[in-house]
Amino acid sequence: MGKTGSTEWTKIKGRKGQIRLVARSESSHKNPGPMQKYTSSGTRRRKIARSAKAIAR
Repeated sequence: MGKTGSTEWTKIKGRKGQIRLVARSESSHKNPGPMQKYTSSGTRRRKIARSAKAIAR
């Protein structure tokens, strides 16, 4: 854990247009849901690219 206030936050737009704060390190990717967790070859997918439209600056 970092010091208090060391986390940089960015705004992310959700599917319904709501805006939430996410740590800047998590703004470029999102975690897959249960149906997107595995690729067709069977390997585990850990990150999915977030669309550029979703990042509200």
